[in-house]
Amino acid sequence: MAKLWQKGEVDMISQKVEKYTVGDDSFLDNRLAQVDILGSLAHTKMLSSVGLLSVEDYSLIEKELKQLYKVAQRGELIVEEHIEDIHSEVEELLTNMIGDAGKKIHSGRSRNDQVLLDMRLYLRREIKSIVDSSSKLFVTLQKLSEKYKKVLMPGYTHLQIAMPSSFGLWLGAYAESLVDDMQLMLAAYKIINRNPLGSAAGYGSSFPLNRTMTTELLGFDSLDYNSIYAQMGRGRSERVMAMALQSVAQTLGRLAMDNTLFLSQNFSFISYPDNLTTGSSIMPHKKNPDVWEIMRGKMNIVQTSVQQITSLMTNLPLGYNRDLQLLKSLIMPSIDAVKDSIEMADFMLQNLSVREDILSDDKYNYIFSVEKVNDYVLSGMPFREAYRKVGEEINHGEFKYDHGNLNHTHEGSIGNLCTKEVKMLFDNVISNFNFDKFVFAEEKLVK
Repeated sequence: MAKLWQKGEVDMISQKVEKYTVGDDSFLDNRLAQVDILGSLAHTKMLSSVGLLSVEDYSLIEKELKQLYKVAQRGELIVEEHIEDIHSEVEELLTNMIGDAGKKIHSGRSRNDQVLLDMRLYLRREIKSIVDSSSKLFVTLQKLSEKYKKVLMPGYTHLQIAMPSSFGLWLGAYAESLVDDMQLMLAAYKIINRNPLGSAAGYGSSFPLNRTMTTELLGFDSLDYNSIYAQMGRGRSERVMAMALQSVAQTLGRLAMDNTLFLSQNFSFISYPDNLTTGSSIMPHKKNPDVWEIMRGKMNIVQTSVQQITSLMTNLPLGYNRDLQLLKSLIMPSIDAVKDSIEMADFMLQNLSVREDILSDDKYNYIFSVEKVNDYVLSGMPFREAYRKVGEEINHGEFKYDHGNLNHTHEGSIGNLCTKEVKMLFDNVISNFNFDKFVFAEEKLVK
């Protein structure tokens, strides 16, 4: 099949060059099948409205594009080996179905703004998926935080025993971390959810395109007005998405590390059912936290995608450059890894058991030293004098403290987790996404 950019046989390209330059792009493009068709539905409807497509041609195109969308929904629309990308595949299938009318869908656009649009539509769908699964994980973390809010555990600084903490405080920390993660995801969504269609190759079109119409048809918040800036969005969208993913990945990575540490025999703070851990081929006693270790590794890799995308984009001149094709292979695996890890973290935590007698071990006696200092201060002793007195008690082996007297009441402490307040923060962030707008627009286009 001739490429969309070919003018004749003179343009035939070496198969070796084609293999190197296309790489696995056509395989990655399979993910874009649905959104590419959505873009074509909106674009051709706009072309018809401005007189660039006849009513008859548009009617044929719309009908068959909707049929192709159903095929794509079933995962059956695949870029064929001899075809360069998803845009070419859709146009080829359409032309085979309805003849010359199918060749008219590219009027007023370039593959540059087509792939820009596809990626924006793809990324916002993925953001919705991540936000939805993060919301479930948030609920699980808060539920467990409340369940175990009175179960004490050691808190650490420098990996040394420091002060009393609780499982409720620990789990609640990760719930609140997701609030900030979603705030960054919201910022990425606001940048991504803008319409680049109509910028063509980066310099607009002499056709009387109605870019406001396609913006509304596709449920975007607004459009990228300047056509050059719209093309500069190639890479920017992926980078801000990677930054948001990096934040989620850091939360998940630290949660994974905590679970790995607390599951080890030296800590033995938590446990999971045998069928969620693995054994050793030589040591019968082992229960390995493979899920958490793999998650930790994957999330570390995800966090490097920001640097990779930034490096790819550094010093590129304005306009399209073929380097940009590599963006898909950087951002798509990161999205997959984060989505899978959020769901797996939620699954694992729903099977979490905690040890309730940790602080009965004598090695944790000094964890209450600050509590003793505070008691002296409350009785009227200056803090520095109280600090020295408790230090002497520890040095002389005279330190004792009844940890049943713990009285932490300030906001965000062991005795006051502020679960409801944190939920309000989370819900406020989530409400600002307004996913219904684009979901409704997409459903209307293919109805």
